[in-house]
Amino acid sequence: MKALSIIILILDIFAIVKILQSGAEVPQKALWIALVVILPLLGLILWALLGPGSPVKK
Repeated sequence: MKALSIIILILDIFAIVKILQSGAEVPQKALWIALVVILPLLGLILWALLGPGSPVKK
């Protein structure tokens, strides 16, 4: 269980870095970061599916 928590933490940090590097507007970045921080697993999944540069938006 501890390993899963560490993996999710690493993925969340990766997502936050990618969000900050994205070309999205600042309010959008802040919203995505807040979502990833408040709901780590769900926020990560939503960002991967719906965030800037996601395959669903293309």
